[in-house]
Amino acid sequence: MARFFFFGLAIILLLSFSITKYIPQMNIIWVIIAPMVLVALWDFFQKKSAIKRNFPIIGRFRYLFEMVRPEIQQYFIEANSEGMPFSREVRSVIYQRSKKALETLPFGTQKNLYEDGYEWANHSLMPTHVKTETLRVKIGETSCQQPYNASIFNISAMSFGSLSKNAIMALNKGAHLGNFSHNTGEGGISPYHLQGGDLVWQLGTAYFGSRTREGKFCPSKFQDNAQNPVVKMIEIKLSQGAKPGHGGILPAGKLTKEVAEIRGVPLGNDVISPPCHSEFSTPIQLIEFVQKLRELSQGKPVGFKLCLGKPREFYAICKAMKLLDCTPDFITVDGAEGGTGAAPLEFSNYIGTPLTDAIVLIHNALVGFDLRKKVKIIASGKITTGFDIMRSLALGADLCNSARGMMMSLGCIQALKCNTNHCPTGVATQSSELQRGLVVSDKKYRVYHYHSQTLDSFCEILGSLGVSSHLKLKPWHVMRRTPSGETKHFGRIYHYLNPGELTSSDLPFEYRHAVESASAETFQYCGG
Repeated sequence: MARFFFFGLAIILLLSFSITKYIPQMNIIWVIIAPMVLVALWDFFQKKSAIKRNFPIIGRFRYLFEMVRPEIQQYFIEANSEGMPFSREVRSVIYQRSKKALETLPFGTQKNLYEDGYEWANHSLMPTHVKTETLRVKIGETSCQQPYNASIFNISAMSFGSLSKNAIMALNKGAHLGNFSHNTGEGGISPYHLQGGDLVWQLGTAYFGSRTREGKFCPSKFQDNAQNPVVKMIEIKLSQGAKPGHGGILPAGKLTKEVAEIRGVPLGNDVISPPCHSEFSTPIQLIEFVQKLRELSQGKPVGFKLCLGKPREFYAICKAMKLLDCTPDFITVDGAEGGTGAAPLEFSNYIGTPLTDAIVLIHNALVGFDLRKKVKIIASGKITTGFDIMRSLALGADLCNSARGMMMSLGCIQALKCNTNHCPTGVATQSSELQRGLVVSDKKYRVYHYHSQTLDSFCEILGSLGVSSHLKLKPWHVMRRTPSGETKHFGRIYHYLNPGELTSSDLPFEYRHAVESASAETFQYCGG
């Protein structure tokens, strides 16, 4: 990018000089060219904006359109609350918080408060004050030698390869500044993850970072990485929201020599992770694998991540936990609306359970089998604001992860080119020329500010509800307008179980068939 920039600049200056030399009357051209050259040089060397740094002068048109957008959009295109997968309103608040800029809205809400599905929280006339220092959750305290005291808001799984080295470094440095965790994604631990931030090492179906040449799990390699002091927890990836049941995809265009060496794969082809693990194939074997990793890591918290599919299969896992008297320390629930990289359209749009339904079912299953106190639930999937965090915790989660929110704090503009290696902001690309636009020394503070400002917002929401701690959030704190026009809180929309209710002989009717047809010995249907 740099050589093309200076080459193009040289051609422009040469042409301008030639024209004015042979046509003196055209000296006026320097009045136009000179300021443009200065602006281009300024854009190229500044460090705040990746778009202007990668695309001098041209990148400024984006900001010009931003200035006139409200008028154009209001009359000709769409409302501020529209736009997918994240609305302009949501993207703006992330950018503003990451820059510590003005984040208030003028002239009232642009939402239709009377439409089906609208959600809100009822405030109290006796507000409280909640400190951000209290927003932490201890994971693994009942089963681990090295439990982890986690923030309730962390960086979700995004691997090196999918994201650029500059993006990974900025995320990790931001996590270090804000004392929250950074999930490595399934691509293994790269040097760029080792910038001081706490890591959650994700172990996917391809076992990157702990695999043999044949792609099988290697205990000794796992042990070497897991015992690194910066690795605080290990997460077994069963499936992900964007493409559950499919396996990870890294397009060949993003597979550099460095990425291939870290993952232990050959160059030249798309890297497709298997859809399931080779180390286990039954619920019992899964829980035994959890315990094996806990021992190999010298007592660090171990859990698994999944996008919920068939409820019966999760009940089978719960039965395995009961049978072995062993539980994971956490379960990351990835909603079907999640996803940062490449995914087939059908999987992205139609496969997997949305986050709200998944949190409720998994929370209920753990409560119903009397396991909830031993297992923390991490919610992941389009969580970007303080209200998103509050809503997830009220549903039954203990803490939250965000992927695309953190990407936007780095400067992602939702260009939807994550799978092409042409991300214009240098976030989701392996192009060294585009990565240059993402300056780590600046963007690490954007990540830190976004995290801290979002938690400040969450604390203000808790205070407005009259709640003294995030631990006291309950389903009835969030209201929803139903299709009939009624307003109900989550406690009435969803049926919440009592401890041990799924272990009794008198099972609730809506759970009976799935629970009775689940077996700890197989993921297959075991009904009559």
